[in-house]
Amino acid sequence: MARLYINDLNIGYGERLIVKNLSVAIPDQQITTIIGANGCGKSTLLKATTRIISHQSGSIVLDGALISKENTKALAKKMAILPQAPESASGLTVGELVSYGRFPYQSGLGRLTKKDYDVIEWALEVTGTTDFKYRPVDLLSGGQRQRVWIAMALAQETDIIFLDEPTTYLDLAHQLEVLELLQRLNREQGRTIVMVLHDLNQAARFADYLIALKDGEIVKAGNCEEVMQHEVLKEVFQIDAEIGRDPRTNKPMCVTYNLLKGDSTHEKATAPVPAMLGAGS
Repeated sequence: MARLYINDLNIGYGERLIVKNLSVAIPDQQITTIIGANGCGKSTLLKATTRIISHQSGSIVLDGALISKENTKALAKKMAILPQAPESASGLTVGELVSYGRFPYQSGLGRLTKKDYDVIEWALEVTGTTDFKYRPVDLLSGGQRQRVWIAMALAQETDIIFLDEPTTYLDLAHQLEVLELLQRLNREQGRTIVMVLHDLNQAARFADYLIALKDGEIVKAGNCEEVMQHEVLKEVFQIDAEIGRDPRTNKPMCVTYNLLKGDSTHEKATAPVPAMLGAGS
């Protein structure tokens, strides 16, 4: 089942097309992760789907309506976006930043209601950031800040949350903390999560549905078993991958790989899958 459909989408900057004739349905109430090499169009696709940037042709349909025709506040009640590099929150406390998520529900006077305050408290509690409410965002650690930004997105009370590389610059423990939070929001509250990740094994571990991009086109979309395949990874990342099983989740994982391009030394090299494989868009 899907509410969000992307049809024959073309996105470009000037005359250069970044995303080409892309069509996909985003499964509702599941975690969808977009993977691919540098510059393949992952972030561009996410930005167009959330109307941060416009697309040249094609359509993006949510609940039967074109998002390009939707009122901004109405759309903000349906989908929230956490970009790769959120705007600076300099001078704001955690509580103030999270309150910005209530913008779509505010009247012309811009005053917060009791309902707004209740939702803000709930978002802080769910993300484990209540203790930081009066603390300046600038003084938080990277993992704490990321949870606060997610709290702001939750305060929008949307069914769909988009995140562009939410684990970037975080250490392993904080990466896991953020991804487990998103998984919990999906499992316990039925939130549809759509995110870009640069770590293949994290993508396979936490996603229900994977979209593998190359040069702005979908190479393969489907469940983890369908996408985490030798031939798919070969085409998308130019690697000769050995696929095994995560001993804790039984999900497919990239155990090791050989590079299929570069000099002869690199072509013969074998290494564990790096954390930054496929980073950026």
